[in-house]
Amino acid sequence: MEVVEERPLTALERKWQEQEKARVPVLDDAYDEEGKFSPDTLDPGVLNRLPRPTGWRIAILPYRGAQKTKGGIVLSEETQKRTQLATTVGYVLELGPLAYADGEKFPAGAWCKKGDWIVFGRYAGARIPIDGGEIRFINDDEVIGLINDPQDILHM
Repeated sequence: MEVVEERPLTALERKWQEQEKARVPVLDDAYDEEGKFSPDTLDPGVLNRLPRPTGWRIAILPYRGAQKTKGGIVLSEETQKRTQLATTVGYVLELGPLAYADGEKFPAGAWCKKGDWIVFGRYAGARIPIDGGEIRFINDDEVIGLINDPQDILHM
């Protein structure tokens, strides 16, 4: 077995390591290289910094999509951001206290819950830019449907 000695870090490498340690977690950290979103990897500090919906609104994280095409072409950050802007799919982060509380309007109960993937109207809600991404606030009646996997919906 060969023993490999570690070389000392250069000043630039040390600076990069210090920046990585001091880096504040952001929403984008919950995406892997294939573009799959895993809410389990979301840092609790990120969720605590997000604005909370009031009234009948729902906070959703628009689906960002993959970083590569199926053919292996790496998409630019600008293309990924445009896809996220145009998406009609999102992950429910939190519901406002009055969401689905109107029994006359929602006799069958809530249409979605925290942790669901939903489909919503293209121009629905308010876009809120935050560090590391964007969230949207939509009204509770703007949910069009539920889906299991956001990659099942084609993004144009």
